[in-house]
Parts: sequence; C-alpha cells; structure tokens
Amino acid sequence: MENNKKIYILLTYSGSLLSKCIYVYTKEPYTHVSIALDSNLKELYSFGRLYPSNPIFAGFVKEDIINGTYARFPNTRCALYSLEISDFQYYRLKKELYKFKQNGDKYGYNLLGLFGVVLNVPIERRYNYFCSQFVATLLDNSGINMFHKPNGLVSPKDFRECRKLKLIYEGMLKSYSSDLVLYSKVL
Repeated sequence: MENNKKIYILLTYSGSLLSKCIYVYTKEPYTHVSIALDSNLKELYSFGRLYPSNPIFAGFVKEDIINGTYARFPNTRCALYSLEISDFQYYRLKKELYKFKQNGDKYGYNLLGLFGVVLNVPIERRYNYFCSQFVATLLDNSGINMFHKPNGLVSPKDFRECRKLKLIYEGMLKSYSSDLVLYSKVL
C-alpha cells in the first residue's frame, strides 16, 4: 500500500462536566476524540455538543478549534496525531464522512454506549455514537483497521496508545497552529 495522504486524530480534554466525569473514571489525560482531514483542523469532525452552551443536545458535529464549544473552554489541552493512509482509504473516508454530513440530523449521542465501555459491553445503537466510537467506526468503514476490539469499546486511550499514529503536537489547543507542524518537520 502506497501511503500518500494524511489524516489527523485530535484528542482533547476541555474541562466540561462530561469530560471531568470521564476523567474521574479513566484517569486519562484526554477524554474526547475528533478526526480531521487537514493539519489546519478546518475539517474537524466528531460527536459532541450541537450547541456550545447546551451539553444536553449532542450528535454529529463539525468542530471549530477557535469558535464554538472550544471557545467556551479556552484551557482545552490536546494531543494531535497524524496517520498516513492510501489514496483509496482517503477516498473511502471522505465518502463515509459525506454520509454523516448529508444525514447529520439523524444522528444522536450514544450516552448509553459510554456505560457499555465501563461494563466492557459494546452498546451499538443505529445513528448514535460517542466520539471515539464514531472515529473508530469511520476509520474501520474506510478500510483503516486500527484496533482489535469492537468500535463500541474504543476509547481515547486506545488512540493515545496506538502505535500507528504519530504524535505531532501536544499542548494547549488555543496555541496550536499547523505552522508548528511544518516547523517541526524542518528541524
């Protein structure tokens, strides 16, 4: 397989009520996972809050690292990873994402699935995902096999520990710039 495209996995900890609850249970530094098609993080997707000020309504979202929910949590910490994939996998990933974009209003947040992770029982619900389940499913459906477990059991920790991913930035999300990634390649 020829690797000639990159995608990005963003792990974050915002300090929101849900992220604090997840942290208390996992003791992991990051509690949220998003996927991006570009190093600028302009094409950044996940399952989370539909409205920045309302944590109750959640589903498929295009995230914005400057505005939206992240603006409400300016001290968000993050780790950004890159993954090289083939042109064909990239094409399939964009096709899978298109399905979510076209049917965004059908999707809801799989809060029940989070309890499944705790119990080590995957709870899959049609049109419902939690963040890491969504990213794992999207990758899996694109022919990018990352984990040897059901997508309903994948957590941010699995991404953090995945050797296929290359860490390219860790720090405050508000301090991130794709220029940092370019600069680190020059060094």
